[in-house]
Amino acid sequence: MERLRRGITPDDNLRVTDTANEPLRLALVTAYPPGRQSLNEFGMHLAAHLSRSEEVSEVWVLADDTTGDTTGNASERPSLPGVRVLPSWRFNAVTSLWRLIRSVRRTRPAGVIFNLQFATFGDRKIPGALGLLAPVAIRVLTRTPTLVILHNLMDNVDLRDAGYAGNRVTAALLRRAGRLLTRALLAADLVALTIPRYVEQLQREYGATNVLLAPHGSFETSPLPSFDVPKGPARILAFGKWGTYKTVDVLVGAYEALLAEGRTDLELVIAGSDSPNSPGYLDSVAERYGTLPGLVLTGYVAEEDVAGLFRSAAVVAFPYTSTTGSSGVLHQAGEYGRAPVLPRIGDLIDVIEEEGFRGEYFAPSDAGDLARALARVLDDPVLREDLGRRNFLAASGIPMSEIVDWHVIHLRRLIARRRS
Repeated sequence: MERLRRGITPDDNLRVTDTANEPLRLALVTAYPPGRQSLNEFGMHLAAHLSRSEEVSEVWVLADDTTGDTTGNASERPSLPGVRVLPSWRFNAVTSLWRLIRSVRRTRPAGVIFNLQFATFGDRKIPGALGLLAPVAIRVLTRTPTLVILHNLMDNVDLRDAGYAGNRVTAALLRRAGRLLTRALLAADLVALTIPRYVEQLQREYGATNVLLAPHGSFETSPLPSFDVPKGPARILAFGKWGTYKTVDVLVGAYEALLAEGRTDLELVIAGSDSPNSPGYLDSVAERYGTLPGLVLTGYVAEEDVAGLFRSAAVVAFPYTSTTGSSGVLHQAGEYGRAPVLPRIGDLIDVIEEEGFRGEYFAPSDAGDLARALARVLDDPVLREDLGRRNFLAASGIPMSEIVDWHVIHLRRLIARRRS
């Protein structure tokens, strides 16, 4: 069936999909470029794949509002056919819940997909919690089916390490609140999780019957990449949002150890921006390490520059002390055939074991062990190519287009059930 590609403005008359066989108008609640909150790249690719589906007529992205925000200008928003963007919430704003309800009533979608992690709506307790009530509130108040894609569980996050709690008492209180918010999210019609262990955990600990596995998926159908290292200095790449459980000191220490061995053909590229919990972190990194030979701080990396960044790397390092869920950076490294060096911690190991990824491992917070792991990959082209090939196969095994098809099928079932 031909997809609808006509332009539409918020003032156009909107009609709820009311025929079982016609394409669906869907809303997607997500962080979205040019906003730089977590999951914005995933949200953009999710919107693009939804709009390409023959089962979808229109996608309304109910995005984070970046008006007046120096980190993103609305004019820089990606233009995607079949995708309309309506700013509907703001990070750390207590009004986000009510704005989202109003946007759903305004756009009148057949179903709403939420692309979430626990800090999507804020790192302050009240606005962050209120935002997470949106799936159940919209389901009840607008009678619109809701599907949540949940990338992490608060039960598994080291709250102190991730910057959400300053002491054990606060962490314990937040953990209890997190369990209540998890139950609120499970009041959505359906919750899709990116890691199999999360599905089992919610079934076992919460008695959830409306959860399913929806792997991360590869953003695009990628051609076989080159597994060769580009000419010039061997580039060690680290990419992410920095300052909480993703810090660079251990990586810089490992890099300095490699330089001390007499290696002069290296570069260390730290790409990305500050975590919302750690504003100014990368400025402090520049002050401390600005004179280090071969160190490059790129700042925010636009989507069109991501591919070139990964292709320029010899190895991708993950200097994490904990994780908050499935790693989008690991999937991107796999898509471009890059070998990762990974800490032996929690969910990263689960992703590797369950999704087919491989890496060279190091002990978290141990700069010497990280230096040794980096050296093994840099000095062994056979190992480096083997890791790159394995991870490319893992990352490209299930394209996001197939994951999106699953979401749409489930939404159609929910819509039919709601109408019966």
